[in-house]
Amino acid sequence: MMESIKKLREMTGAGMMDVKKALADAEGSEDKAIALLRERGIAKAVKKGDREAKEGIVRFVVDGNRAAIVEVNSETDFVARNSDFQAMVEKLAQAALEAKTSDLETFKAFSYEGEGVGELVAAAAGRIGENIVLNRVAYLEGSNVAGYVHSNGKIGVLVDLDGGDTAKAKDVALHVAAERPQFLSRDEVNSSDIEKEREILTNKALNEGKPQQIVEKIVEGQIGKFYQDKVLPEQTFVKDGSLTVAKYLGDATVKRFVRFEVGAQ
Repeated sequence: MMESIKKLREMTGAGMMDVKKALADAEGSEDKAIALLRERGIAKAVKKGDREAKEGIVRFVVDGNRAAIVEVNSETDFVARNSDFQAMVEKLAQAALEAKTSDLETFKAFSYEGEGVGELVAAAAGRIGENIVLNRVAYLEGSNVAGYVHSNGKIGVLVDLDGGDTAKAKDVALHVAAERPQFLSRDEVNSSDIEKEREILTNKALNEGKPQQIVEKIVEGQIGKFYQDKVLPEQTFVKDGSLTVAKYLGDATVKRFVRFEVGAQ
């Protein structure tokens, strides 16, 4: 009996009394006891589900021209720094690579190593004692894929570069993490948003007493600054302030990027 208790504790992370009761309820069957522990872990997780999970980490996996990234949230930073929690998130990133989806609900239903992803997260919440939330997932395939996770684990990026090399792809991933671009090109910016911004800036300049004949020039300069702040190729490259991202890349172009930051959408 003690050998089974020890074995199940190591396998499930559950406490001694929980394991002992599960074995008794399962009439000594280790497989049934594990199933009961999972069920009870899930039940505990549901009770915790209304508690906010604002901490957490981001992890990614790159395999050749494929990559996946996940964000998993916890209630406290203490748990986010726990090695067991981090190992679970690494496992989820591997699962996301196999699932090949950026749809969260599809990913939660995906079976990985014989266990549903949603069940894995819920069981972890039961063991850890906090609300654990699988918040986001993304998958991409491309020609030159790279990733970056900031040292605190709270910001993660995937980049797919057309041309260039792995070093440049990694540099752009680091840049995206630091500078928070929102668009790949000016074409992606909603034209109505730009017109609204132009109207606001025009009225502001006129209210400040700027002459009508130079207001348009002032406004267009400020709109250009908006693009420089938000559009990735036009941003000042974080590793060399004398270059834009586009100039740093030369003939290479960014086809897609994904940026996850804990606590931000």
